[in-house]
Amino acid sequence: MEKLSAWVIRHRLMVLAAWLVITVVGIVVAPTVSSRLVSGTHLSSAAYTADVQIAAGYGGATSDPGVLALGLPSGETVSSPAAATQLRAVDAAIEKADPQVRLVSYASTGAQALVGRGSTSTVVLAYPPHDGDDMTTDQIDALTHAAKAAAPSLSVSGTSLRALEAGNTASGNSTVTGELIFGALGALIVLAWVFGSLLAALPIIMALISVLTMQLLIYGLTYAMPSSSPLNPAVQYIVALLGLGLSIDYSLLVVTRWREERAAGHENADAVRLAVKRAGHSVWFSGLVASLGLFALIVVPNSLVRGIGVSGLFIPSTATLVALTLLPALLSKIGPRVDWPRRRSAGAASRFWTGWAKLVIRRRILAAVLGLGILGVLAGVAATIDIGLPATANLATSGSYTDGLHTLEADGFPAGTLTTVPVYVPHAADAGAVASSLSSLASLHGAVAPTGSAWQHQGSAMVFAIPRFEVGTSQGGSSLADIRHAVPSGVLVGGEGAVNIDLTNSTYGAFPILFAVVAVVTFLLLARGLKSILLPAKAVLLNVLSVAASYGLLVLVFQHGFGMQTLWGARSYGAIDTLAPVLIFGFLFGVSMDYEVFILSRVREGYERTRSTTAGIIEGVSRTGRLVTSAALILFLALASLSTANDVTVRQIAAGLAAGVLLDAVVVRMLLLPALVSLFGRLNWWMPGWAARLLRIGPDTPSAAADPEREPLPIGDAG
Repeated sequence: MEKLSAWVIRHRLMVLAAWLVITVVGIVVAPTVSSRLVSGTHLSSAAYTADVQIAAGYGGATSDPGVLALGLPSGETVSSPAAATQLRAVDAAIEKADPQVRLVSYASTGAQALVGRGSTSTVVLAYPPHDGDDMTTDQIDALTHAAKAAAPSLSVSGTSLRALEAGNTASGNSTVTGELIFGALGALIVLAWVFGSLLAALPIIMALISVLTMQLLIYGLTYAMPSSSPLNPAVQYIVALLGLGLSIDYSLLVVTRWREERAAGHENADAVRLAVKRAGHSVWFSGLVASLGLFALIVVPNSLVRGIGVSGLFIPSTATLVALTLLPALLSKIGPRVDWPRRRSAGAASRFWTGWAKLVIRRRILAAVLGLGILGVLAGVAATIDIGLPATANLATSGSYTDGLHTLEADGFPAGTLTTVPVYVPHAADAGAVASSLSSLASLHGAVAPTGSAWQHQGSAMVFAIPRFEVGTSQGGSSLADIRHAVPSGVLVGGEGAVNIDLTNSTYGAFPILFAVVAVVTFLLLARGLKSILLPAKAVLLNVLSVAASYGLLVLVFQHGFGMQTLWGARSYGAIDTLAPVLIFGFLFGVSMDYEVFILSRVREGYERTRSTTAGIIEGVSRTGRLVTSAALILFLALASLSTANDVTVRQIAAGLAAGVLLDAVVVRMLLLPALVSLFGRLNWWMPGWAARLLRIGPDTPSAAADPEREPLPIGDAG
């Protein structure tokens, strides 16, 4: 680190120029990144194989349909001549309003599965033209309007799974830019409180440059990733928000240490070198652990998670590079001038956090019991987790799309209509027999084999099976399994619900490998960095417990509904999204380790100087307490802004991470960490000789007399 800081200071103009070029290129490229990203999830499964075949001939038939519920005038049934004329007019009006939409209707098929109770109502299933698209709320509204105009005597209601998810809970659509601005403004407020000077702007500037650099790297990755694993648009959200939070965290640590060194009387260049030497190691180490934690997601065998894992490798590493090159160059050039008006003392330890550390040490057993109790209760709640898609009844409480769902059910159609299963029949002549066979299944409402050129392609045909319960939800029952068992060989069963079930199975089949890789790598890195066996073991176990507690909060809010109405205007989802737990683990395990490294590095520094564990804890907490809580608050604000997205998956991941970051910073790092380190005493620093040799750790050379209360165990002492 000393060589790096000296080189940066000596060549600061070149460093600044290089980053300026990268930033300008990033600004130019950033708007085009989204066009290089591919929606959907690629995985090796039966449902995904089916969707590939369906998409090739029938476009968006892989998606969940938009549904129009048509109620006939009193006294008429679907077999009435007047009703038949109106239903054909509805089909014609819809096709005119959106010629690319594919329809499955009673008017074109005569299928009884599309006829409601008493034959006084029917439904029209509408599919988008392209694979990966959903029927948007605008499309649902346009088709509903067209149907009403074509047949004014009919009652028409429109709904869909995606409309229920997005249309009734928030207005407008969230954007990466909007959320980034919100997160940056929140961070600026916190930083202004921390520094009390214009220095507050530096971490924000570093973060924005980091995010632009990350977008540039993502753009390059889109050309490097194989076609079987394209990058999903969700990557942009994650890069923008996590990049913002992590870059600010790392910059905050370096700038805080620089101010301390300046307050100790060092010249600016020396202060920069010392800050990079002492804080830079923590930043580099944290970035390495966080990068590996995110990168480990590549063991999950689906393109969305793997893409996030590959992209995640660049989020902490880019933030680290900026904090250790661009930031020191700026501090050496303009640091003292922007540290104005300096309303906060830079060198003194926080009186509040000094008092807090002493209090926790005095009451360490109570603090440990309280902290473990909180995490244990929440982890117990997590044991009740129900992973699946939210049921339609849980997606929204009011609005036109909810009214459409209620109308649908009142007419005798099940909610499973919104997750109608597409079935690919390679030989069109077999479609009728397949539909007839599926219609006999008790778990299905019925099946339809539509005719016409829209539903026949190169000798193949489509059949649509309507389940009684929504496929992919915890109430979905056996409908998908029954369909797969009933269809003959060669007939393929696809659809979003089927893909989601396969996605769940593949994701959680790989979860033990993900956990093992992250835990072992983190332990080894921490053991080498902290020169201890017990401290990294404790860190890994507490991280696991912290992640489990975050799952518990996720279950309380999204599965049981605590606070859902207040925060998002919706009831409980009744389930946790398939991807949320695994992504939260990958992110939170790596990111929360930042705080562990920040605190323990300072504790270790104090211990090596005084050889007193108690003195090390007090110094570590008093010097990093405000830093860690501020960093956690900044990351919380960035993630909280992301939780406003209308996408259920993004919302759950962001909210779970935001809650997990605060829980980890407050309960684990500020309560349990000092309490347990104090309880373990000299055992914290135990490193057996064989382990020291294996990890290539040199001998421990104390710089002060040993603590009279606790004689330390030097490295190599078997205890």
